[in-house]
Amino acid sequence: MFLSLSPPPMAANFCGWSLQSSSLYNFRQPPIRSSFIRSSSSNGNLPIKESFSGESEADVVVIGSGIGGLCCGALLARYGQDVVVLESHDHPGGAAHSFEIKGYKFDSGPSLFSGLQSRGPQANPLAQVLDALGESLPCSKYDSWMVYLPEGDFLSRIGPTDFFKDLEKYAGPSAVQEWEKLLGAILPLSSAAMALPPLSIRGDLGVLSTAAARYAPSLLKSFIKMGPKGALGATKLLRPFSEIIDSLELKDPFIRNWIDLLAFLLAGVKSDGILSAEMIYMFAEWYKPGCTLEYPIDGSGAVVEALVRGLEKFGGRLSLKSHVENIVIENGKAVGVKLRNGQFIRARKAVVSNASMWDTLKLLPPGALPDSYVNGVNTTPQCESFMHLHLGFDAEGIADDLEIHHIVVNDWDRGVDADQNVVLISVPSVLSPNLAPPGKHVLHAYCPGTEPFSLWEGLDRRSAEYKDLKSQRSEVMWRAVERALGPGFKREKCEVSLVGTPLTHQRFLRRNRGTYGPAIEAGKGTFPGHSTPIPQLLCCGDSTFPGIGVPAVAASGAIVANSLVPVSKHSELLDAIGL
Repeated sequence: MFLSLSPPPMAANFCGWSLQSSSLYNFRQPPIRSSFIRSSSSNGNLPIKESFSGESEADVVVIGSGIGGLCCGALLARYGQDVVVLESHDHPGGAAHSFEIKGYKFDSGPSLFSGLQSRGPQANPLAQVLDALGESLPCSKYDSWMVYLPEGDFLSRIGPTDFFKDLEKYAGPSAVQEWEKLLGAILPLSSAAMALPPLSIRGDLGVLSTAAARYAPSLLKSFIKMGPKGALGATKLLRPFSEIIDSLELKDPFIRNWIDLLAFLLAGVKSDGILSAEMIYMFAEWYKPGCTLEYPIDGSGAVVEALVRGLEKFGGRLSLKSHVENIVIENGKAVGVKLRNGQFIRARKAVVSNASMWDTLKLLPPGALPDSYVNGVNTTPQCESFMHLHLGFDAEGIADDLEIHHIVVNDWDRGVDADQNVVLISVPSVLSPNLAPPGKHVLHAYCPGTEPFSLWEGLDRRSAEYKDLKSQRSEVMWRAVERALGPGFKREKCEVSLVGTPLTHQRFLRRNRGTYGPAIEAGKGTFPGHSTPIPQLLCCGDSTFPGIGVPAVAASGAIVANSLVPVSKHSELLDAIGL
């Protein structure tokens, strides 16, 4: 959601969505890099190998160029597979795509990253994929963000000691004691949560070789290091984090609220719905000596650019403005896709959908899946949608020491998952001035996965009612921006001002009900695997294991790619990048 940390194999964080139209706001934008469209002809046809029948084909066809789809496609190309990634949008990247208006380069999704430059077994899954592709991602580093809470406004720093000072001032000695107690209990468990590199996982029995046997010594070492008590605690890694909090008898309201906020920003659920493994990994990343946060120097779009470079470097292809209308089933198997323009693209080995579970259903013919599977998808709970505010404005009158990130919580009693209650703000031009014209700032504010689709359902986007609702529901973001930027900021002086709604998500991101993703809570359900009842049809992205989040969807794409190649090739790749 807001955070994009490096998770354990079973954890989740942000999102990878498949888009259509020209941008989140339906502006016609020039591509960030011209290479992004060299595989897309003017009529959307795919200029890959043609058969005599006029049909195109590839070993694997990937639907959607979100982070998950690009990681899957790029790794398959790295493995030597003939792969094509199809994208409805004229920009790649899904919800992580960037767009430009009047010289302002906006992030549409992920905004806070950690571990992008990490390497080795405990690295961010996205970093592991980039390492496998031989791609680097220059980043700026920082260690703080501003928070605006009912208790007061303060600069929150990550690291082992600085947060204690904030607790002492805003919550009192009891909060400090409980925080120390929490860290003492969970940090020893982090070695178990980080033991298996996500890139080692595959969706078949080959995982016994690439993961279980390969990393058994390090797993055993981790459990020995933790001792009997720690090893017993490790059994809670796949349980809700609230169970650990309750077992420690943590009662301070600030501590409970702060943990709920971190959990919600991490995975879209509070502490009673997030896996303990995910939270423990985050604590280990944020509260160790020397830890930092990262932001790509060229914006979140640079992540997409790096993946596209890797895809094309190894012979993979990206076709933009190629809207998949149907997944084609023959003799019970997925054999390709049909585009909106009527072109059929045959998949010799597999079709991989990076769309959500609900949107993938829409691509399949009636009766292709068992009723039990369809019912399972249709009854899976959904997160709510988003409100977005993108602004471009003059930096005159704005503090020179402005932080890149700001979090506003209006009322703890309403809960961090209540609509219009939490606003996240990113001003990436603070660290990357190249994202805005000279002397200007670019800003993205949003209400994260809390905007009810029901308020917007059925509205005509051209109607006065829709425009009035946009104005009303965006006001909380405007107020948060004014609070964060101070009196030097004036709404009327914004050179670019765009508001996105759940209908924007539904229409241009091809998301069922504009949803953020599945609302699957730890202890009550698990994210689906990557196979489907239809042979040769697999899925990756935020509707599959490990779940929601940039690192999570990167891991899902890697798992699918690994599953489509022999164990020997998978092992060779792990050896090549030192895992």
